[in-house]
Amino acid sequence: MIQEIRINDLGVISQATLPLGPGFSVVTGETGAGKTMVITALGLLLGRRADAGAVRHGAKQAVADATLVLPATSKVLERAEETGAMVERFEGEAELIISRTLSAEGRSRASVGGRAAPVGVLVELGEDLVAIHGQTDQLRLKGASAQRASLDRFAGAPLAKTLVAYQDSFERWGTASTELERLVSDSRERIREAESLQVALEEIDAVDPQPAEDIELKNQSMRLSNVEALRSNADLAHESLNNEDYEATSVISLVETAKNALELVAAEDAAIKSLAERLNEIGILAAEVSTDIATYLTDLDTEGPDRLAALEGRRSDLNRLIRKYAPDIDEVIAWAQTARTRLTELQGDDGRIEALRTETEALAVDVAELGAKLSKLRSKAAKDLATRVTAELAALAMPDAKFVVELEKLPEPTRHGIDAITMLLQPHAGTTPRPLGKGASGGELSRVMLAIEVVLAAVDPVPTFVFDEVDAGVGGKAAVEIGKRLAMLAKHVQVIVVTHLPQVAAYADRHVRVIKSSNVAGADGAGFTASDVVLLDAGERVRELARMLAGQEDSSTAQAHAEELLGDAQSLVNSLP
Repeated sequence: MIQEIRINDLGVISQATLPLGPGFSVVTGETGAGKTMVITALGLLLGRRADAGAVRHGAKQAVADATLVLPATSKVLERAEETGAMVERFEGEAELIISRTLSAEGRSRASVGGRAAPVGVLVELGEDLVAIHGQTDQLRLKGASAQRASLDRFAGAPLAKTLVAYQDSFERWGTASTELERLVSDSRERIREAESLQVALEEIDAVDPQPAEDIELKNQSMRLSNVEALRSNADLAHESLNNEDYEATSVISLVETAKNALELVAAEDAAIKSLAERLNEIGILAAEVSTDIATYLTDLDTEGPDRLAALEGRRSDLNRLIRKYAPDIDEVIAWAQTARTRLTELQGDDGRIEALRTETEALAVDVAELGAKLSKLRSKAAKDLATRVTAELAALAMPDAKFVVELEKLPEPTRHGIDAITMLLQPHAGTTPRPLGKGASGGELSRVMLAIEVVLAAVDPVPTFVFDEVDAGVGGKAAVEIGKRLAMLAKHVQVIVVTHLPQVAAYADRHVRVIKSSNVAGADGAGFTASDVVLLDAGERVRELARMLAGQEDSSTAQAHAEELLGDAQSLVNSLP
């Protein structure tokens, strides 16, 4: 709810605080006093379009801010905190301050919880905070989705349970249908893809590449291409290690001789012993190298031109795969693994298509059955809602009006059901019911919305309802009934009403008056009209009702009538459940 609204330099209001609270608050005042500025301030706080002309004459800017007290679990608080708002929390509730500044040049700024925020955030919060009904305001239930949601909430738990089941089946039906349609429409392309993958895999399998085989064969090819040079140099190395002709002594023999010489005196000196051991290691290593070279030469002799030709043929097969499928053989093998998995998926499409057909048919039956059940529940709720609202309209000086909730079957099911829901009004006997917002005056629309909100309040409330001139064009008993119904609505939500009728004002829990002072001197010496906002006590409230009744707040007769009106109204309010 809105705990308090503060206004600075807006229209004729220089500075004012509008104390509000739970229940029913009424705002009254003489024509031109500035009551409209209260609605304007609320509009600014709800993110409505700002008009620079609303800034008070001579002021640089107008400011409106409000303190909101909301349940700690409110999604409004959750959205506000997403924008960085500072929220003061206490047991079960939280306090949030929103603000809007409008400069005389037309620029506008908003803040939520002390942090700057886009004006659009105020619009988002306002949708869940306040519903304003006035002769120039959009109707809260003008949109088809809002009308459907309100009817569904009015229908209660049975419909809510059916709607959840319906939407679950509808979403699964939609998912399955979409996949089935995709598989069927893409079947030719998928067949072509499967055939292409099959050919590629057969080619790769025929070659049967091994990991890193391309690199290994490249190394072998380079060796065989240079076999003569490799043999010549390997022979030279082998002879150098082992040659024992008269011109040279082999390296191995020399190392052996040196080792033997040191071993003869090794017992005499530890250093000599160590050197002998090292020479022994060198001899062993030289012998091993000689053996390896001999083996290498033998292998070279067996790998002749035929081996090189076979190797180059294999490399050609591998290079063909590399050109087609990947940069190297390891990636060709990885591509083949992925392609094999994909081929398995494609080859399983026929079975999947058949399974999906069966599934979509079964889900379509569920959607149809649950949709019909949903439609039946809505139809029953629509008749009940229409009857109750029509009865309310009769008590609000619209005895010939009729409220209609129309259900029309849609060509195709939607996520919300199989019916289009439209709320209509027949304002007078003999006229054709028309959608809300068409075919009725502003005053009639305000009363229609009051009637709807009274009926829906227990199941579909926003925290605060504002009615501007809801009593336009009525008086007498009809005005008393409007007051009663506003008081009934205020038992569920916060209600703020701007009115000229004492019969309505008498039912309020608190009474705020806007007082006009003319010819106030401005800073430039020029005169202008200013207004103030005052919360009336019991005595002041009687005087204000007397003024509204007879235009004579000091008349004892008018005051007596006001006291009687106020007493009767408050007695009825106290008796409301």
